[in-house]
Amino acid sequence: MCGIAGFIDFLQETDIDVIKNMTNTIKHRGPDDVGYFYDNDKNTTIAFGHRRLSIIDLTQMGHQPMKFKHLTIIYNGEIYNFFEIREDLINKYNRNFESNSDTEVILQAFDQWGVDCVKRINGMFAFAIHDKLNNKVYLFRDRAGIKPLYFHIIPGLILFGSELKSFHKHPKFKKNICHDALAEYLQYGYVPAPLSIFQHTFKVMPGEYLEINITNQDVKKFKYWDVLDCYKEPKIQSTEEEILTELEILLKSACSYRLVSDVPVGLFLSGGYDSSCVAALLQKDNSVKINTFTIGFKESKYNEAGFAKDIANYLGTNHQEYFCSEKEAKEIIQELPSIFDEPFGDSSAIPTILVSRFAKKDVKVVLSADAGDEIFGGYTKYKTINNYHKYFNSIPKIGRKTISIIFDKIRNVNLIEKINISNPLNKYDAFTEILKNKSTTTEINKYLTKRISNKKLQSLCKFKIISNSSFLDHNYNYSKEYSELEKVFAIDYKTYLSDDILVKVDRATMSQSIEGREPFLDYRIIEYVSRLPFDLKIKQNNNKYILKKIVHKYIPEKLLDRPKIGFAIPIKIWFRDELKFYFEQYFDKKIIEKQELFNYEVINNMLIRFNNGVDDDFELLWFILIFQMWHKEWL
Repeated sequence: MCGIAGFIDFLQETDIDVIKNMTNTIKHRGPDDVGYFYDNDKNTTIAFGHRRLSIIDLTQMGHQPMKFKHLTIIYNGEIYNFFEIREDLINKYNRNFESNSDTEVILQAFDQWGVDCVKRINGMFAFAIHDKLNNKVYLFRDRAGIKPLYFHIIPGLILFGSELKSFHKHPKFKKNICHDALAEYLQYGYVPAPLSIFQHTFKVMPGEYLEINITNQDVKKFKYWDVLDCYKEPKIQSTEEEILTELEILLKSACSYRLVSDVPVGLFLSGGYDSSCVAALLQKDNSVKINTFTIGFKESKYNEAGFAKDIANYLGTNHQEYFCSEKEAKEIIQELPSIFDEPFGDSSAIPTILVSRFAKKDVKVVLSADAGDEIFGGYTKYKTINNYHKYFNSIPKIGRKTISIIFDKIRNVNLIEKINISNPLNKYDAFTEILKNKSTTTEINKYLTKRISNKKLQSLCKFKIISNSSFLDHNYNYSKEYSELEKVFAIDYKTYLSDDILVKVDRATMSQSIEGREPFLDYRIIEYVSRLPFDLKIKQNNNKYILKKIVHKYIPEKLLDRPKIGFAIPIKIWFRDELKFYFEQYFDKKIIEKQELFNYEVINNMLIRFNNGVDDDFELLWFILIFQMWHKEWL
């Protein structure tokens, strides 16, 4: 795990000190080594920078940027099957290797197979390759988007790197806010790809790569893998027992791959099905106790430490738990704008940073069991979406349209807000929007996922909200092979998983200079599970049916059969008490009006309601606060 940064200056106006500054800004991603490549040839300046976190081949033979013939690479990530690829290159193509690093394997694989080499790779990665012979630069990102990769493109200049903070070190980087991205952030709490918070700045999409032609400055985008294609494949016709056996073998392989390391490895253990599954598969038949880490809170409503300890005791792991104080959690809030150099509203980032800090004392690599909900159908919202889909589609189209028109006309904010449900206005507007549209599961998911309705968003923002640009708003033409809920699984995989959960884990672990690995995001698992009959994912209202069957082979059901808590903190309570000053400081009228982004009166009215005990707007207030803190830090 490392950090990369680079630029392609077609005007040759950027000196070598800029790449050094860009690279050193992300030192936290790789404190063990640093390297630079600067090529000022053929009327173009190309510069690569690399910060190394040494995990595999700890010697200087793994130093980057690494060169092989006419190729130069900088790379962030891990290739879990690098040994198999290496053996293939040696045995079939008589290649020789100078190091034991996976970086050299990528270089020689690219030399042998070109861009198609990426299809052979099983891992998490973001890497850039300069092909001097063909005068091209390639930017690759892994299938699920575990590793980040941004790029900024203006006439005469392309920047790229692991984190946006590198771009601030280039004198030509203009920090102009992208209004579309800000609108999406306020609705979802994160900026969905391909957007970023800045204009002319984007994320390379998961499963895609860019080809940059240095000669004519042409930039082309290519897709080599898409989770949507997985669900189009014919369903597996095997028996349930055969599927259980095959899936368990795959899961074991994925977990074992992620133990490959020359440094100590651990696991974040919450005590839920996903992390317990990984712990069980790793500890089974392993004479060495695996390291497991859990963070706890004093408030029982938010505390999973006891459940995790029960699982760890049963499996016999080397378990450590840490109960964080409110003081520690609150102090992390001040660090969020620096760690997440793009507005990021998921408050579970706070405990994720804390548990990463705790684990760092003993390990340099930690496994995290994310993606189980998206792959196996674990979220409770899936039942709600299914019920809504059946209900709304039982109403004739003309009836839905008529009702939506009536709801628009009788919309009275004061009356609606008196309805005794949480966030009634947002639910009212979502209900109306669903009626207006096709009432598909994907549309229902979109409106239920939004934290703020389009109407309220427009009243909050001073800029005109023209369109939404993320995959959440795309009208993808799903084939008949998709079940209604599998469409939502795929969307969550491409959006919430990639742009929220994986961003959270990457920045949290990297802020502490440790590597996070994701067993469930082995692409072989999603390719297999997407082809399973739907009732093996959600069966008789039982979410994650097939995964639970596997886990129960290792852990008694009574240790796991409990309501899902999630990785949450009592942040709402804190902001009614000793953290009130944050709102007072960052929602100052002069600051808000100077930015010319938000209507102060709308924010102030939400704050008054919150201080009077109404919780409906807290999440949106938190999102705005995080944006304001980010704005002060970076702009």
